Amino acid sequence: MKKVIQGGTIINEGRQFQADLVIEGGKITQILAQAPETLLQEAQVIDASHCFVIPGVIDDQVHFREPGLTHKGNIGEGSRAAAAGGVTSFMDMPNTTPQTTNLEALEAKFADAATKSVVNYSFYFGATNNNADMLSQLDKTRICGVKLFMGASTGNMLVDRMEVLRKVFANAGMLIATHCEEQAIISANTVAFKEKYGEDPDIKYHPEIRSAEACMHSSSLAIKLAEETGARLHILHVSTAGELDLFEDKPLSEKQITSEACVSHLYFCDKDYETLGARIKCNPAIKTATDREALRQALATNRIDVIGTDHAPHLLKEKQGGALKAVSGMPMIQFSLVAIMELVREGVLTIEQLVQKMCHAPAELYHIEKRGFIRPGYYADLVLVNPDSQWTVTSDCILSKCGWSPMEGQTFHSQVEKTFVNGHLVYHNHQVDKAHRGKELRFKR
Repeated sequence: MKKVIQGGTIINEGRQFQADLVIEGGKITQILAQAPETLLQEAQVIDASHCFVIPGVIDDQVHFREPGLTHKGNIGEGSRAAAAGGVTSFMDMPNTTPQTTNLEALEAKFADAATKSVVNYSFYFGATNNNADMLSQLDKTRICGVKLFMGASTGNMLVDRMEVLRKVFANAGMLIATHCEEQAIISANTVAFKEKYGEDPDIKYHPEIRSAEACMHSSSLAIKLAEETGARLHILHVSTAGELDLFEDKPLSEKQITSEACVSHLYFCDKDYETLGARIKCNPAIKTATDREALRQALATNRIDVIGTDHAPHLLKEKQGGALKAVSGMPMIQFSLVAIMELVREGVLTIEQLVQKMCHAPAELYHIEKRGFIRPGYYADLVLVNPDSQWTVTSDCILSKCGWSPMEGQTFHSQVEKTFVNGHLVYHNHQVDKAHRGKELRFKR
């Protein structure tokens, strides 16, 4: 049966306009100024008159913890939290158990997601010091990119041999997404802070141990290697003001080197350690208010290309301790869109820029087929967002398996009302259709 999303304010490709969307066979078939009555009589009509209608958010960086770390989270619950947050596609990281560093593990993930994920999915292939020769065997139409831990790693995936780094950059043949922190600097800082403050310094020292210098050093090296090899480089979770100078302020289509900022670094700053403690501990660390302000201001330019989450759930008991003992990472995917909507409300960026950074840009830079835009013939991955609906995050609304969020107690002024994945209504009235299954993302390369 046809669906008509009627009367919404569509935000798409830099424009804001009123229109009706016709959905059939999982895709957008028409964009009409006003759907005729004959069509409305034969279709399921969804009233969107009080909502923004935007493409589904594409999150380029999540850790859904499956396989092997499912006490923290899994693909099923992670995808349901995604749907509730307006995220219709995700790209999952390889530092699981086993690691996604060979073809067998990669195929197992795809097979698993096909039976569990409510939304669309893809997976990174993890580079190691020993598997660079496998890169040529990867199906570039199925895999979102190669993940490279440069300088520092969670899960023993550090690539620290220069000859291997050069080989990965030269031979990947697709986007390389990097985590950039220099381990030698972090290690030296760790020794110094232990000598001064004991075995587990206070959480407030986390951004000094995993310092801005460590980020800058590693990001600079990644860019140097990309420039030398012509590789397509995407630096994840940029966290410092200084790193912004490494990126060009020009349209995405003209770039070989791009950057992502995460909701955590855009929303929180080091002052929040006082109240939230290790709940906001992540790598790279959340840094100063000055860094946060610089990242926010960059959203209104082309220096920051993508907004992601680095969604990385842990149990609260694993978050106990200080700068060294508490684990790093937090669940963010359910509240990423509404958190950035707060920045729209504050005038940091426009709603059109939000859609560019969270929907269009990921589709464009990863070359995702027929997603990320509201266009006839594209998959109907769509979100209805009420921009004037105030609510406060409480524990009972959290869908992540870990059961907590650093956003608890935060008041938001917009709300995701409906999420469509491939034309199917997967989230409505605070409920997720757990039976729905998303599709593999496909890439035009």
